[in-house]
Amino acid sequence: MFIAKVIGKVVATPKHPSFAGFKLLFIQPYITKDNKFTPSGSSIVAVDCVNCGEGEMVMFTQGSSARMTECTKDAPVDAVIVGIVDSVEVEGKSIPKP
Repeated sequence: MFIAKVIGKVVATPKHPSFAGFKLLFIQPYITKDNKFTPSGSSIVAVDCVNCGEGEMVMFTQGSSARMTECTKDAPVDAVIVGIVDSVEVEGKSIPKP
């Protein structure tokens, strides 16, 4: 699993039938560096399985694991949001969310 921040939404009217009813969100992955969150890599489109919103920190998974959730089973999904982050601690220190 990885951590990201929701930075927007994606609207796609024509899409694969298995995406019907899915909310697609644009997320920016983050890593921790010097006990701070730092953007890492390119932004990703992910399926929202937890009803999160823009600006929230989330946990997501990619690859074959993304197709193992109840809401994405058998869908052509590469990234899925599986949790909303409340807080993060590294080496006993709380890291503020970006």
